[in-house]
Amino acid sequence: MRAVVVEEFGVEPSVRDVPVPACPPHGAVIRVEATGVCRSDWHGWQGHDDGITLPHVPGHELAGTVVQVGASVTAWRPGDVVTVPFVCACGECAACLAGEQQVCEQQTQPGFTHWGSFAEQVAVGHADVNLVRLPPGMTAVTAASLGCRFATAYRALVVHGRVRAGDRVAVHGCGGVGLSAVMIAAASGARVIAVDVSPQAREAALVLGAESVVDPGALTGTDDVSTPELVATRVAELTDGGAHVSLDALGHPATALASVLGLRRRGRHVQVGLLLADHARTALPMDRVVGWELELYGSHGMAAHEYPAMLARVASGELRPELLVGRTIDLDHAGAALAAMDRPGGGAGMTVVVP
Repeated sequence: MRAVVVEEFGVEPSVRDVPVPACPPHGAVIRVEATGVCRSDWHGWQGHDDGITLPHVPGHELAGTVVQVGASVTAWRPGDVVTVPFVCACGECAACLAGEQQVCEQQTQPGFTHWGSFAEQVAVGHADVNLVRLPPGMTAVTAASLGCRFATAYRALVVHGRVRAGDRVAVHGCGGVGLSAVMIAAASGARVIAVDVSPQAREAALVLGAESVVDPGALTGTDDVSTPELVATRVAELTDGGAHVSLDALGHPATALASVLGLRRRGRHVQVGLLLADHARTALPMDRVVGWELELYGSHGMAAHEYPAMLARVASGELRPELLVGRTIDLDHAGAALAAMDRPGGGAGMTVVVP
C-alpha cells in the first residue's frame, strides 16, 4: 500500500510503498477513507514524542471501512464504517475499567506508538473497545474532522469546562481544536472570545459563533503570541471581569498563561494544546490559582463510549464539524501539509487527507 513515511525528524516526508499492516488478534484493519492533518502529528514529525521510531507513518484522525477483524473481535465485521479515538485503550487496566479509556495505562495511538493513518490502511488494537460506528449519512471527511480535535474540544468543554448557556468562554488558538471549541461553546449558548494571531482564523471564529476576537499582535504592534498579560487583560475587559471557562487550544507557554490569567474568580482553565519538548514544564501563576480558587484541567481526548452524545448533536445539526474542514488533499500532498502546520497566518480550518 501507499503511505507517507517519515525517514528523518523535521524533514518533509515522502510517499512510498510499504507492507499492509497485520491485523492484531483483538484488533481490526481499516481502509482509510479520510484522515486529518493535526498539530499532534507535527509534534511527532518534529521528534517531540519519545515513543516514535523511524521510519514512521504518522496520522491518527481517521475514518474508513473495516476490511479485516481479529479472531477475538465480536462486535465488528468487514464493511462496518467507523472512526476511532486517538487514544486506543486496552479495556482491561484500572483506568479502562473505571470508564476512563482516554487515560488508559496501556494505551496505543495510531501514528505514535505504531504506524498511523497517512496510508491506505491502518491497524487498530482492541477493536471492541475502540471502534466507533458512524451514523448513516456522515461522510468520511466529516468523521475525520471529529478526530482528536473536535472530540477533545467537546469533552474539554462539556466535562471539564462544564460550559453552560451564558458562560463567557475564551479560546486561545483557533486552529482545528480551537475552532471546534468555538463552535461547541457557541452551540451550548456560551458567549465566546477567540484569540489568534491569524486574521483568517479570527474570521473563521466569528463565522462559527464567536462574539468577539482578539489579535495578540495588535496589542503590541508585533506578530507575536508572547504577550500573555496584555491578552488576559483584553479578555477580562471583553468578558466583564474574566472568562468562566478558558482553553489553551494551541499549546504554548504564552497561551497557557494568558488563558489562566484571563479567568474570573473560580474560573476553569482547560489545557488542550500539547506542551512538549522545551515547553513540557511550563510555569503557571499558582498564586492566582490559589487566591482565586481557579480550576486547572488537562484534557486528553474522549473515550469511544462517550462518542454517541456528541454524534447525536452532530446528527441533529446542532454541531456541524464539516464546516471546520478548510481543504482536502491527497497523500502526495500530505507531507507538505504536515510540514506547514507550525507556520502562522495560513488558511483557517482543518486539512483532511483523502488517500
